[in-house]
Amino acid sequence: MAKTGFAIIGTGTVAERHALAVDQLEGGELAAVYDVDQARCRAFAEEHGTEAVYSLEGLLAREDVQVVTIATPSGLHADVAVPAARAGKNIICEKPLEVTVERADRIIDAARENNVLLASVFQARFGENVQRIREALEKGRFGSLVLAGAQVKWYRSPEYYAGAGWRGTWKLDGGGALMNQSIHLIDLLLYLAGPPEEVTARCSTMTHPGLEVEDTAAALVRFANGALGVIEASTSCAPGFPRRLELSGAHGSIVLEDERLVRWQFDTEEPQDEEIRRAGSVETGMHSGASDPRAAGFEGHRRQFQDMVDALREGRAPLIPGDEGRRAVELICAIYESARTKNSVRIGGGET
Repeated sequence: MAKTGFAIIGTGTVAERHALAVDQLEGGELAAVYDVDQARCRAFAEEHGTEAVYSLEGLLAREDVQVVTIATPSGLHADVAVPAARAGKNIICEKPLEVTVERADRIIDAARENNVLLASVFQARFGENVQRIREALEKGRFGSLVLAGAQVKWYRSPEYYAGAGWRGTWKLDGGGALMNQSIHLIDLLLYLAGPPEEVTARCSTMTHPGLEVEDTAAALVRFANGALGVIEASTSCAPGFPRRLELSGAHGSIVLEDERLVRWQFDTEEPQDEEIRRAGSVETGMHSGASDPRAAGFEGHRRQFQDMVDALREGRAPLIPGDEGRRAVELICAIYESARTKNSVRIGGGET
């Protein structure tokens, strides 16, 4: 069976993980890369043994490309995803899907109208422990969910923001510690705790003077199932700590740090629980970059990219379609609106 051809659009920091992931796929190969910065594109292509293409139109015209992965600055995702969909290319789009709900909808609509697959990159969902937690929720082991917490207490130096002009801007980054660094954990919060109904939030720029966006935020979320949640996000917490997810219910609780399960306790112990605690404490290669984004692993990307290859061959949708990417953007934008107006905001329903 012929391999699925991949092309990477954008050759910045995250593109390195895309290339490493594609290299490890079963049934996939890297056919080309494209970037407006020709020198960087050429160097990236040489490093990864593929072809550099210097126009988007030329890339999208290639018959050996079935899937494009989008690794441009966030606020440019729609600008390349919509033409890719119209060219019949399936799309894997880095987080966030886009920087506003409206722009995310442009991508989703283009994919639907042109009958191509669209996956939103949330590789943390592919972790074994995340799936164990999801299964426990579906089995009712938590009882009624009471509290859900997401903490991303990371550190980014002034050099990090200065190193790329788009970082920390509303137009191209879409926000700061929430939209860029915390969106993966916010997605897990939605994936596990369910849809939110209302949010109250405050945002601040604490240690990066001159930054357009927040480097610190806190939000209180009310979920449709009645649970309350807290989101803490920062790039000002030196030296940077593993992201932390906590779920507490009437009959059990878990704590997940990065991909390591550090608490798994339920009122009723089941035979597999001790093995889950043992296996869940092992490093899996899906660690994040608490202090340095370049330190993050690519195993999660590999699993998600493999899902796209498998989805194409099996004639199904990817496990994390574009609509899922939209949900996280909608919640984050509601947090920004609450912080701006100093009012609670109903998700999808405006201020309260």
